Amino acid sequence: MEENQIENQTADTTANPEVAHVAAPVKVSMHDDFDWETSKKNVRTYSNDEREKYEKIYDTTFKTIQNNDIVQGAVVSITSNDVVLNVGFKSDGLVPLSEFRDLTELKVGDNVEVLVVDKESPKGQLILSRKSAKLVRAWQQIVDAYKDGTIVMGNITSKTKGGLIVEIFGKETFLPGSQIDVKPITDYDVYVGQTMEFKVVKINEIIKNAVVSHKALIESDIEQQRAIIIGKLEKGQVLEGTIKNITDFGAFIDLGGVDGLLYITDISWGRINHPNEVLKINQKLNVVVLDYDDEKKRISLGLKQLTPQPWDTLDTTIDVGSKVKGKIVNIEDYGAFLEIIPGVEGLIHVSEISWSNTPINSKEFFKQNDEYEAMVVTLDRAERKMSLSLKQMTQDPWSDVAGKFPVGSRQKGIVRNISAYGLFVELEAGITGFVHVSDLSWLKRIHHPNEFTKIGNELEVVVLEIDKENRKLSLGHKQVEEDPWDTFETTFPVGSIHQATVIKKDDKGGVVLFPYGLEAFAPTKHLKKENGKSAEADETLDFKVLEFDRGNKKMIVSHARIWEEKKDEVKKEEGAAKDKERKDTRSTVQNINRKVEKSTLGELGGLADLKKKFEKSEVPKDETSEVVADETPSTPEATKAPETSETPAAETTEEPKTEE
Repeated sequence: MEENQIENQTADTTANPEVAHVAAPVKVSMHDDFDWETSKKNVRTYSNDEREKYEKIYDTTFKTIQNNDIVQGAVVSITSNDVVLNVGFKSDGLVPLSEFRDLTELKVGDNVEVLVVDKESPKGQLILSRKSAKLVRAWQQIVDAYKDGTIVMGNITSKTKGGLIVEIFGKETFLPGSQIDVKPITDYDVYVGQTMEFKVVKINEIIKNAVVSHKALIESDIEQQRAIIIGKLEKGQVLEGTIKNITDFGAFIDLGGVDGLLYITDISWGRINHPNEVLKINQKLNVVVLDYDDEKKRISLGLKQLTPQPWDTLDTTIDVGSKVKGKIVNIEDYGAFLEIIPGVEGLIHVSEISWSNTPINSKEFFKQNDEYEAMVVTLDRAERKMSLSLKQMTQDPWSDVAGKFPVGSRQKGIVRNISAYGLFVELEAGITGFVHVSDLSWLKRIHHPNEFTKIGNELEVVVLEIDKENRKLSLGHKQVEEDPWDTFETTFPVGSIHQATVIKKDDKGGVVLFPYGLEAFAPTKHLKKENGKSAEADETLDFKVLEFDRGNKKMIVSHARIWEEKKDEVKKEEGAAKDKERKDTRSTVQNINRKVEKSTLGELGGLADLKKKFEKSEVPKDETSEVVADETPSTPEATKAPETSETPAAETTEEPKTEE
């Protein structure tokens, strides 16, 4: 109120000079009643030296901290959201109350370890974090454990891709599935929530990540047990073990702290395709120690060695010529193995499958586990080898092949195999003959037998030749019919022209189909048409027979030769006509020259007309002059005749101009 009054008075004085003159001696101020010396009462002043001294003492009462430092702090107070800590800095720091959830009995005066996040935030506060301090401290402990190789305790909190998450010192680490145990683990969930011992096996300083292993601890214990067990091992020693793992090549047996390998070949005297056919995981069984390596820590075990060798117990009555039964246990390109009893096998070679000499694919003939009866061909008990035969279970059909299939006889058989050179036709079981590709057809050019027939088809053949000693039979299919080339030689003689169709074409020429199914060949230059283009496939044209080779069953034809010869004939006819005309002209000239004895005007005019006619007949000048010279008499009158004939000729040619 007083301030307003003062302001009003000042305003009035300014507006009215007279009033201002009156009030000028009195100056009123709002702070005139304030005692400016009050603050200086009982105040001691310091010199500069004293001030510096006391400032140093003041500064020593506070700690010097930096961001990311870990410091100890005392709880000053606890609010609903934060915990106030005194870390010895100029101001107290704040930590979210949520970071003390593990300390349910936290109270004022407790000391805790925190990390300096920011010693002065934009709001001027000291920001601290207990969680970050725990993570930094945990990482330091993990690194120390990795360097020292010490064992740490950890709690498995959850499952992740490829393994488990383990919390150690409050920090999460990774436990790969392969590092959980020495045996393969498929179910990770059973380990969640368990507290186990671990060894830090790998750290990454950049991303602060660590990998731990429980398997390493187990292996360490096993290594000690292994040394004890291996020290007591002896070859031939029988031990009890548990199947730990099964692979394609064998099984791993746990011998009570040390593993041994049981190879697939040492599991059974018989042939097995995979160990799981006779073994199971966690199965207990007795095995014998075959060999062990102290340096490589490898132990080789055997199971079949605990039973007698089957060859030693093989029936003594089995000998060469005996008949045995068994099942196919292995098939190779060269034959199949027939198992007589487990561990005793005999080889059935492909040559002992059939009496036929036709190549047989054993993998197509035999099937796994098929049962057969065979004859023992060779037997060596010492070497434990046996060869068997299927074909010798029946009589040799080749013993009477000439009587059953005489040369020249017609037979029917089944196509059993096809090669690039011909067909294998089975006439009966064990009797197979070969039909060469050239003996399939009289007329068609067959490049591959599969163009003619297929495996399994019936084919009629004629027996051409028998080689009993080498078990070979030559057959022919085209011989079933008469050779049509005998009649073709008169039907298609050289020089004859026939209408035919181009059925196939390549760079060398084309195959031309003639009547009666006869195929001929036309070289590329002989396929050229009169218009300059080449004949194409499926085009029907006239062809002339150029060559007929009955022995090689080959005929060469040409289309180009037809129109080329026609052109030549036309040229010859034109040339003959010109020759005749020249001869007639020469004859006329000779007759005139003989009759000319005196040069007359009329004769000279006739001679001029004859000369014009002779020039129109396109007789070469040299030849004409030669003829005239030869035929003209050497008389003086004849010599002068051409000179006198020029004058009448000139008069004759000028008269039409006068008439015009």
